[in-house]
Order: sequence, then structure tokens, then C-alpha cells
Amino acid sequence: MKVTSARAQTTADAGRDGPADPTEVIRLWPDSAPGGQGVSITPIVPERSTDPAFHDRYAQYTTDPILTVFRPERPNRSALLLIPGGGYRWAVLDKEGYDVARVFAASGTTCFVLRYRLPADGWEAGANAPLQDAQRAIRLIRSLAADYGLDPQKIGVLGASAGGHLAGLASARTDPTYEAVDAADALSLRPNLTVLMYPVATMADPHVHAGSRTHLLGDAPSPERVAAYSLERMDWRDAAPVFLVHAIDDTSVPVENSLQLLTTLKAAAVPTEAHLFQEGGHGFGVRLIQGKPAQVWPNLVRAWAGRLDFAL
Repeated sequence: MKVTSARAQTTADAGRDGPADPTEVIRLWPDSAPGGQGVSITPIVPERSTDPAFHDRYAQYTTDPILTVFRPERPNRSALLLIPGGGYRWAVLDKEGYDVARVFAASGTTCFVLRYRLPADGWEAGANAPLQDAQRAIRLIRSLAADYGLDPQKIGVLGASAGGHLAGLASARTDPTYEAVDAADALSLRPNLTVLMYPVATMADPHVHAGSRTHLLGDAPSPERVAAYSLERMDWRDAAPVFLVHAIDDTSVPVENSLQLLTTLKAAAVPTEAHLFQEGGHGFGVRLIQGKPAQVWPNLVRAWAGRLDFAL
């Protein structure tokens, strides 16, 4: 397993007052990501924040998917794969990745932030390229359980916005989307627990997040393609327990995304808990809701997971 320095793959921490980035990074694929013959892009990680107190970076045109590892001081044997959003146009590293990872690592969970490939970048798998990375990440974390002191049956996934859609795909689908590359791919590709924050769930009008659909499926996907990638249309039977959190005033990804999915999960008898907040908007992560009711969501997740004997 090749571990590379985060310095080669992220923007520098210089001039920032917040915590430094972890330097432990795991490459998902031992050689190169599958189906890259037609890919000719150059990865970028722009910084959007003008405030020295915090980062706000996004990863675009990723060619070498990685996991950035947040090791807790007192591990609780659970792991969390974090999948940030970005409308399938890019992946927001800090707000829904590193910032959230620090919160759960502080309570003992080993966190892995996924930097995944994007569907419109020329990968042979197209819309399944991000799912290949998510499935591979779950298997890889499970294969490394002994190295990190993890219970291989305590591997959770937390996805936000379009990352919530990707986490939902990884939770609902049972079919591998790539050919096995090593022994890790003999392991289960489904998580043991799923947290979806303001998820892009449906690909159908009228509640679809149009940008996510366009970047995932193209400008005019067929009804069959729309149905195949709508979480509320999938077979969730035997999926892991799900936690949903959404703000009712979300104008980017309407709360109906979570409500429709909740109906599906209930019908499939998936243990589910849902929390809807009156205010919070979209993409709030942890930093943007300080002082608002929705700031309690990490504690609600911990309490719910604790009742499932899954320490977070």
C-alpha cells in the first residue's frame, strides 16, 4: 500500500491559523484508476477562502483518488468514510470533509475523507466513476482494519449533498462497478451505517438538483437513466441503518429529496432516523451553523449510532 504525502496533493497550509492538514494519505488504486484511457485533465485544488482562520478548498479534475486519514487520539474502533459534496462538478474538501472529520475524530472515530473522480472527466465508467471510488474506499478501509485498530463491521459512510447521493449509491447498490484489483476487493463493498446530510437523492423533476444531474448524467438523460440513479427508486432492502439530516429552508436541494427517500427506506424496513431543521440552508457542514439549532446534528448522529452499538 503506497502512502503519499498530502503536501503533493493539496494546497499548502501556509498563512492559515486553523489546524494543519493531516499528512497521512492512502491512494485508492495500486496503479491507476480504472478506465482512464480517455482522460486528459490536470488536477486542481483552488482555495476560495479569504479568511486566514479557515480553508475552503475544492478538488476538481481528480485523477488519483485518495483517502486523507484523521487518526483520533483515543480510537473507538469505528471508521467513517466522509464523502463531501460539490454537485459532481468538484468535491468540497474542507466544509464537508476535513471540518466534519475533525469533529468525529475528536470523539474517537478514525475518519477517511474521500477525494473522488468526477463523472464528466472522460472516465470510461462515466456516471459510475465516483461510485467505483466509493466502493473501493469502503473495501480498502475494511482491509486495513487491523492496521488502524478498527472493527471491520463498524465502517460507516457520511455523505453531504452530491456526496450524499454518492454515499447513498454505495449504501443501496450491491453490484461491484469495477474489476477486482487486489485482495481488498474480495471484501464487502457496503457500509455498516450511513449518514446522509441534505442529500441529492432524486434525479427526477421537480425536486432534482439540476447541476448534479447534469454533471452526473448529462444534459438530457433518458427516463431510464434518471430512474437508475434516483435513490428513492432503488432497492434498499438489507441496507445498513440510515440517518437523514436536512434543513427545510434548503433552496438548493429541496427537503423533498430526504422526504421521498425516507418513504422508500421505511417501505424497505431499513432502520432510519430523520431530523429536519427549520433553518440551515444548504451545505452547512459544521462551521456555518454555529449558534443555530442545526449545530446539534453531530451529537444527534452520535446518539443514534450509539443506540446501534456503533461508537461515533
